[in-house]
Amino acid sequence: MTLSRPTMAAIRYGYGLKPGEENAPASAADLMKQVERGAKAKARFPREGFEGRRETVLRLLSVRAVEAKAAQAGNPNPELRRDTLREADRMLRRDSFARIVQAVHSQNGFFERLASFWVDHFSVNARKTYAMRMIVSLFEAEAIRPNIGGPFVNLLHATVLHPAMLFYLDQNRSVGPESQAGLRNGTGLNENLGRELLELHTMGAGSGYTQDDVRGASLILTGVTVDGRTLEVGYRRARAEPGKLSLLGKVYGEEGRSEADHVAMLDDLAKRPETARHVCSKLAKYFIADEPPAEVVDAMVAAWAQSDGNLSAVYQAMLDHPRAWEGEGHKFKQPFDFVVSGLRAMDVKEAELTALAKALDDEDAEVPVRPEEAEDGDDVVQAEKPGPRGADMGRPDVAATDNAVSGDIKKSTTKAAAPKPGFARAVTFGALRRMGQPVWQPPSPAGFADDAEAWLSPSQLSERIAWARLAVRGLGKDLDPPGFLTSTLADAARPETMQIVAQAPNKVHGLTMVLVSPEFNRR
Repeated sequence: MTLSRPTMAAIRYGYGLKPGEENAPASAADLMKQVERGAKAKARFPREGFEGRRETVLRLLSVRAVEAKAAQAGNPNPELRRDTLREADRMLRRDSFARIVQAVHSQNGFFERLASFWVDHFSVNARKTYAMRMIVSLFEAEAIRPNIGGPFVNLLHATVLHPAMLFYLDQNRSVGPESQAGLRNGTGLNENLGRELLELHTMGAGSGYTQDDVRGASLILTGVTVDGRTLEVGYRRARAEPGKLSLLGKVYGEEGRSEADHVAMLDDLAKRPETARHVCSKLAKYFIADEPPAEVVDAMVAAWAQSDGNLSAVYQAMLDHPRAWEGEGHKFKQPFDFVVSGLRAMDVKEAELTALAKALDDEDAEVPVRPEEAEDGDDVVQAEKPGPRGADMGRPDVAATDNAVSGDIKKSTTKAAAPKPGFARAVTFGALRRMGQPVWQPPSPAGFADDAEAWLSPSQLSERIAWARLAVRGLGKDLDPPGFLTSTLADAARPETMQIVAQAPNKVHGLTMVLVSPEFNRR
């Protein structure tokens, strides 16, 4: 079966079909317009805007610094410390909810998908430090989103030199061994940012760089740091490794070390052909297939070279290739995509989401600090409990799994239940935590897995069934299963799914079957 362009555009390149959506994309040109519009649009997070959030963060950091000083003097205030942590956690929960709502209600689905891609490509984790809980939304809103359609080099600079990235990869702890600070304090080099810059952000693993290059990049980055009290990113010469430094055969600092060195290094890495190949391959894999068509990747790499790394030209080359519109069902949706596309399919109105947001605010007043979050977590990222990991991580037979899903639904109760306290959380970011993809909390700098093997598992499917039942009971009471199937999947619906939905014994069962069908969970 070959899908129509509008259906493919919505499902493969956006967050799915939404009933009555205006300006629904039907072509590559329509999708590229979304990139243009999305880069200019204001994100729903952070709620108080960039300046307002920074003012809040600086206030809380100042309060905690005063408390820490008092504690050192023997006058700790644990209640104040818990209150500031509770406030930071509240901001993270609200930002996480807003990010989901952003994807649900945006008319720029392709842009939103690209935002998710780049957030994962330049991964940071909100639970690395106390400050990170509050600035991770800034990282996406001010560093990534405005730069999605422009030159890759601009995006690289904005993300790598953002306070969130510097905190996450411990750049504030990296000191040149032979620098003034290094010799005085005995502190040393931290290679985290230098390694991930080469392995993840630019050239990619196996692209020919060596451990000496990792060290070289890390030494060139010394001097770059972020102030933990003001969040200001700056260059401190006393922390910078002196002398000439080499990376990939090029020497930096020949005229004396300065902040121009790391700027030039980022420029050079952005221009390397290995970077183009690595990024284009990841993009094609993210949108088209776990094993992306080589000819599509080649076309994207050529566009990169011809445009000096202009990302809009790269996206255009992907969308212009015929193979980009073939082979539906090759990608299995990640949990975030599943939840967002489910809420879109149910056409959850702005008023309903506003009510959910208010319920979340009301609930926040009662949410205690979890035991594992009682301290800052400055040195380690708090462990999550992802759904799709574990003994059942192997790739199951798809047909057998689909039959199992159908069987589980038939066993479900049909009794409707009124929304309980915590529904807003349970149907949004709480569900993503259970499914293994909590917002802005990847398991490592490599981000979340982007292949079917990581997410197509019995435990994952059980979580999706539970979410679908909860969501349709709370948000889909007025929907008709056959009509829902048509509006949600259009010509992507298989005859088998149509028959199952038509024969559903009740509305909840029928609507749930649509949301857990293979067509809905695949692109």
